[in-house]
Amino acid sequence: QGQLIESGGGLVQTGESLRLSCAASGFTFVDYTMGWFRRAPGKQREFVAAVTYNSATTNYADSVKGRFIISRDNAKNAVYLQMNSLKPEDTAVYYCNAAYPNTGGTYSPLFGAWGQGTQVTVSS
Repeated sequence: QGQLIESGGGLVQTGESLRLSCAASGFTFVDYTMGWFRRAPGKQREFVAAVTYNSATTNYADSVKGRFIISRDNAKNAVYLQMNSLKPEDTAVYYCNAAYPNTGGTYSPLFGAWGQGTQVTVSS
């Protein structure tokens, strides 16, 4: 398992945008589908978005579809999450991880170790 460092979170108002970044090291980044996950206060961590190793396929949770865009740069070992039209219900700590698909179109985290995450707070 490698190291994952998330950044880019902050406090924004409803409707604004943020771009999260995740720097990966310690594993062969290009071999893995990568995903973003989030944990809202009092809730379990949930899947947000995933991108395959070659960026050919992306998948999103229904709650963010049409608002968030996941991308990756294999040359930089980085994965990004562009978050637009943010809502208060997007408030959470966001994490990246390697990911594998479940039945039903969601993804689960592959690595047991997590980074520190980055806090996103959306005020109404």
